Amino acid sequence: MRARIADVASRSGVSTATVSLVLRDQPGPSDATRERVRAAAAELGYRPDRTASLLARRRSHLLGVLLDVTSPFHAELVGTLDAAAERHGFDLVLSSVTQRRDEGQAVETLLDFRCEGLILIGPHMNRRQLDAIGERVPALVLGRPGTDHVPGVRAADDLGLAAAVDHLADLGHRRIVYVDGPKGSVATARRRGYQRAMTRRGLGGEIHVVVGDHTEAGGIAAAAELLRPPAAERPTAAVCFNDRCALGLRDSLIRAHIAVPGQVSIVGYDDSPPARLATVELTSVSQNPAALADATVALLAERLDGGGVEGHGVEGHGVERHRVEGHRVEGHTVEGHTVEGRQPKGRGRHTADVVVPPALVVRGSTAPPP
Repeated sequence: MRARIADVASRSGVSTATVSLVLRDQPGPSDATRERVRAAAAELGYRPDRTASLLARRRSHLLGVLLDVTSPFHAELVGTLDAAAERHGFDLVLSSVTQRRDEGQAVETLLDFRCEGLILIGPHMNRRQLDAIGERVPALVLGRPGTDHVPGVRAADDLGLAAAVDHLADLGHRRIVYVDGPKGSVATARRRGYQRAMTRRGLGGEIHVVVGDHTEAGGIAAAAELLRPPAAERPTAAVCFNDRCALGLRDSLIRAHIAVPGQVSIVGYDDSPPARLATVELTSVSQNPAALADATVALLAERLDGGGVEGHGVEGHGVERHRVEGHRVEGHTVEGHTVEGRQPKGRGRHTADVVVPPALVVRGSTAPPP
């Protein structure tokens, strides 16, 4: 049976308050009393209850993570977040969106566990809903732009899409389509990145956005659209919102006896574990999950320690922090691309997005056009 502080007090003949003062090295007890209490604690094998101590200081050292359990990329992020959290002295509590639980319910579960801060991976909540969470507990969104009260940690999606389009254009492709994602700021950023990159490469007349989704079903549906025109007019390459969408598209094309990459090249986004399989070999944009996780935990730790969104420990891995001064938006560039920050109206502080440069990982799903 684990020794309690009352056992140490009884063995050393002092009160539990005195034991607490000695073990916390606080002033008050005499040297003789300190020696007696420490000897009793050693004899009994007493160890302070970390959980009780944290709760007494109103600290749980728990970070809650909202995720989609069906997403391979989210699963990989959780692994890197856990390693980063350990380095900062935190543990993670996970809560997933399911068919019976929406994001709001999943967040409430994390709050029930007394999480000090929340990391929301790719949430579909609107800005008002996110700000409401940010008013209750320090929170960050991972994988999308932040809001007035909830900073974001994300990859520079415009750079990621530019790299994908440049790769395909350099191979000789002109009819490059983009398979879109669900409604939201992430899909908007990636769609605009595709459109700007196509225009920059002189392919503005070839811009073609196909309705898709963030799941394999979205890619399957997009395949029917891509195969509708005559073979000579079909796209020779597709950039997809994420890897799951790309894998759905790839599967449908192969089932239709369309060679990948012989007839159609495909680029995904996330560089998730399935993309790396030898039987898949999907060219994909990596969001650099290790850098995302390091920046996320470092920034949240700063906020929990009272540092707001300023401080140290976030930069690294090519990471940049982007913010505004006053109410005037300042643009900060990442290799020539502008990223903006925000400041909430009527507040003395500002929020800041941390932006991580992505990288294209070229594999066997892309080749010159037929």
